[in-house]
Amino acid sequence: MERLHVIVLVILLIALAVTLIRLRSLLAIAILTGVYSLIMAVVYTLLDAVDVAFTEAVVGAGITLTLMLAAISLTTRSETKPGKRTKQRAVGAVTALAAGMALIYATTDMPGLGDADAPVHLHVAPYYIEVGPIETGVPNIVTAILASYRGFDTLGEVAVIFTAGISVMALLWRWGKDDR
Repeated sequence: MERLHVIVLVILLIALAVTLIRLRSLLAIAILTGVYSLIMAVVYTLLDAVDVAFTEAVVGAGITLTLMLAAISLTTRSETKPGKRTKQRAVGAVTALAAGMALIYATTDMPGLGDADAPVHLHVAPYYIEVGPIETGVPNIVTAILASYRGFDTLGEVAVIFTAGISVMALLWRWGKDDR
């Protein structure tokens, strides 16, 4: 049943992507990219990648959407002269489709989701389960992996979120000063 949820969400993401390509209103595009990020956060949660889901929700749906809305408020709300950029759009669409097809092809060699015979379950996971609590001193294996083994990665995620938050605050502060 959970796999069905992911399939439905991926179909919704594809529909959103096609809609985004067709739109001309920058405001609608910005809002729909925020919706796209929220749906991706739900997909990551269903795939048990909660830390990635949290980062996607904060950075993708929150901070990026805020920056886009701030940029749109300083420019126009719709694309000007849509006829001139059709060749660029076609090249961009072909490039995106080629990259998507390459990524889909690359996933065909991957083991299935939750496959007990996947290399990660045969080599990496047993090591962390056996040695993790001893090396880190943390009894919860998930906390041990996120806080100890992936500490630099988590620190990097926090630094990105902090930097993005400070950037938004600086932009809004500057934007507020210009209005006076």
